[in-house]
Amino acid sequence: MVDADKKNEKKNLTYLGFNNSNTIHWNLTAEELTNRTLELNQGSLSSTGALVIKTGEFTGRSPKDRFIVKDSKTNSTVDWGNINIPFEANHFDALYNKVIDFLNDKELYVRDAYACADPEYQLNIRVITQYPWQNLFANNMFLRPSDDEIAEMSPEWTIINAPEFMADPKADHTRQHNFAVINFTKKVILVGGTGYTGEIKKGIFSVLNYILPQERNVLSMHCSANIGKDGDTAIFFGLSGTGKTTLSADPNRKLIGDDEHGWSGDAVFNFEGGCYAKCIDLSAEKEPQIFNAIKSGALLENVKFVNGSDVVDYENVSITENTRAAYPIYHIDNIAEPSIGYNPKNIFFLTYDAFGVLPPISKLNKGQAMYHFISGYTSKVAGTETGVTEPSPTFSACFGAPFMPLHPTQYAEMLGEKMEKHNVNVWLINTGLSGGAYGVGKRMKLSLTRAMIKAALEGKLNNVNYKEHSVFGLKMPEACEGVPAEILYPRNTWADKQAYDTKAKELAQAFIDNFDQFASKASADIMAAAPKAMATV
Repeated sequence: MVDADKKNEKKNLTYLGFNNSNTIHWNLTAEELTNRTLELNQGSLSSTGALVIKTGEFTGRSPKDRFIVKDSKTNSTVDWGNINIPFEANHFDALYNKVIDFLNDKELYVRDAYACADPEYQLNIRVITQYPWQNLFANNMFLRPSDDEIAEMSPEWTIINAPEFMADPKADHTRQHNFAVINFTKKVILVGGTGYTGEIKKGIFSVLNYILPQERNVLSMHCSANIGKDGDTAIFFGLSGTGKTTLSADPNRKLIGDDEHGWSGDAVFNFEGGCYAKCIDLSAEKEPQIFNAIKSGALLENVKFVNGSDVVDYENVSITENTRAAYPIYHIDNIAEPSIGYNPKNIFFLTYDAFGVLPPISKLNKGQAMYHFISGYTSKVAGTETGVTEPSPTFSACFGAPFMPLHPTQYAEMLGEKMEKHNVNVWLINTGLSGGAYGVGKRMKLSLTRAMIKAALEGKLNNVNYKEHSVFGLKMPEACEGVPAEILYPRNTWADKQAYDTKAKELAQAFIDNFDQFASKASADIMAAAPKAMATV
């Protein structure tokens, strides 16, 4: 592999090792890619015009089969472990050559695109796929240059996706036949043995999470973001089921993006040009923006039709619960154009606390913000997985551990610095239970959560009195417009106060146990924000 030759790269892929015998389709339109998929009998159309496909054996990412090449560039910078699994450089080269040989007699689809809406941080990408619908996914998810821009672009990073290539674990040093390998030195992401398109999207996200914080002083974030009429940006972090998509979709605020962003010295910008939304139980009533975005040009993955029709049955999860729709962001009304906002004024950490312990809204100081950012807490609720009968605490560092190549404290320290420099309010929002733990408590009403977020955005919580939670140290407002005061302090909502005290200490201990893995690199400010499991409530 050598650097792309600007004259040749528009004509062939020989610079990547291909022998130029392939039929190559360059930058086809969404309509052309859809039609090609139908011609190959790889998909069908829904009643709304969206392309429906099945991703095959894998209907989700395979975190244990995602590797990073360990070499002189990454050896001392990547946080190696169960998430960032090392792969030898010579093994990558051998696997790369096998994939290229496999693809050399195949029809290929090439997409030139870029990531990062802020031109100062633009990352040019070339995506080479075996299937046309994978290329449609790339067209929808990444930012789309004009034809004139493509003529001037040189790809910096290349994604090569060969779903039909099956690795030999013993010979190729993979765990099984599928793999996604990131090579930061050669700037290549190699994906094989899986048709799940999310590997393409999250591969580039991982790249940006490595490059931007280290080289450009940009905090990369797994979050949604919107902007108000006065230019005030808000950021929403949260794991699956916490309400991130729902709460960031506000008719009075423009959407910057729903999943991946960077925070530079003066702006928040979307990494992507589209949305990859979950579709389980989707309806026009519950999520009208997403529902209406699934039209011609969109890609639907692993959904089923109502019997005998071309109408999608979003309640049918017989293939997977991880049904998805990928569509360009302009399919949504009320978006920021371009997808850039100013420095944020408010950041919201969303959690579904099934233990009913955390306040519905609380304000975090700098140390607490870093601590809870690293923790990335929510609950796994009974019924979501086979054998789960009781809720359990779930932690994902930086609200996106599988995509973070650096140690979580590096991202957290950047967050703290930016929070302090720009005087940003950070709020912890519990969208989970109130009045008791699982089985007794009731989920916080969405209308009340919206009222609390609205009050924070409008500055109406700036001058109210706060009470400190004795176990978690969080500052809880004593009053919030549109919200009954009695629910603001969670202990008051429990009939059995002693049971609350016990559950609060139990959850605090779970936080402490989880944080042990990060403690050696955490600052004194971060460690001081840990909850007090032995505190008297």
